[in-house]
Amino acid sequence: MISFEDAKQKILEGIVPIKETEEIKVISSLNHILASDIIASFDIPPHNNSAMDGYALRYEDISQTEEVRLKVIGELPAGKSFDRKIKTGEALRIMTGAPMPKGADTVVIQEVTLSDGDWVSIPPLAAKFGANVRLQGEDIKKGELILQRGTRIRPQEMGMLASMGYGMVNVYRQLKVAIISTGDELISIGEKRAPGKIYDSNRYCLTGLLTSLGVEIIDLGIVKDARDLIEAKFKEASERTDVVITSGGVSVGKYDLVREVVDSLGKVEFWQVKIKPGKPLSFGKIGNCYFFGLPGNPVSVIVSFIKFVRCGLLKMAGCKEYDKSTLFKARANFQMSRKQMRLEWLRGILSYGEDGWVVTTTGPQGSGILRSMISANCLIQILPEQMEVVKGDEVWVEPLEWG
Repeated sequence: MISFEDAKQKILEGIVPIKETEEIKVISSLNHILASDIIASFDIPPHNNSAMDGYALRYEDISQTEEVRLKVIGELPAGKSFDRKIKTGEALRIMTGAPMPKGADTVVIQEVTLSDGDWVSIPPLAAKFGANVRLQGEDIKKGELILQRGTRIRPQEMGMLASMGYGMVNVYRQLKVAIISTGDELISIGEKRAPGKIYDSNRYCLTGLLTSLGVEIIDLGIVKDARDLIEAKFKEASERTDVVITSGGVSVGKYDLVREVVDSLGKVEFWQVKIKPGKPLSFGKIGNCYFFGLPGNPVSVIVSFIKFVRCGLLKMAGCKEYDKSTLFKARANFQMSRKQMRLEWLRGILSYGEDGWVVTTTGPQGSGILRSMISANCLIQILPEQMEVVKGDEVWVEPLEWG
């Protein structure tokens, strides 16, 4: 077995990012990776504008410590402009987002004013100079780098692209990822469950995890524990996709044939990692196609994907931040002891109380207990040298991010 760090290093060193790009609609760009820098072609906001509904005026007219009455010379909604210059003793009724008129430098919110026909009364010290005004270029200045190549597009990046007038955007092409489940015990949804058979849940877990990464998923179903069948399925997958992800068949049992087949078709870089869950994990290549062999138990599949596969896929997809996680310490509200020194992840429930962050486990932690992932909102990292945890100890936690 190799260590977690060595396994991850082999994956990230072995994977080469793709180069092919494509133009897609911004409205369909969620989770894609930008293939070129985005430079601002104009200021945002493009002009000074009001941040509130109220009255645009000259600050010098309200700087005294007494109430003033100003002549209201018009009303300006968002999307319109006002050509006249605001003079001493004048105010313009203005709506949120409307451009500031010439001569005005401050907006007094309507809630503190008293309107009387064509006049408005402003109380003393109603606003500071420049109050409630969004300045031109306050958010983005023309010529500024706003999004870097390699950025993963989230909803906020979609909004930023739209605010700059982009309808299309240059991204790296989608990865094609095949998923395959192996095992004689597996049956598909809709089949009648006979003794000794279980429904395949791993492909559903992987489909959800992969969908959040924006890849093209090619579901190749279930393959039985027969060498010729596995070999044929792996050949098909490697010829159609960039990455093959399997679950099951990577342990050391008589019918665990995946490693043997991959070695015959390509190369296995490693096939066991000193971790829990996920020890029977393998990585390699079949031709030009990368291969991840995940364990058969569903919890192991999910944790292995989060800790190994996700960063590898993001790197291959061109993402500049492909390997980041948030770790911080919380107080344990559980206790455990163990015999083996290896890196372990427990499924946990993290909460914040009067004494700070507290974490407890979700209950039984067997790698076949998928329910342990349902209520989890974090992984609890138990270091190899930690042979026991008692209540009150500090432990490392990592919030679960499914995207």
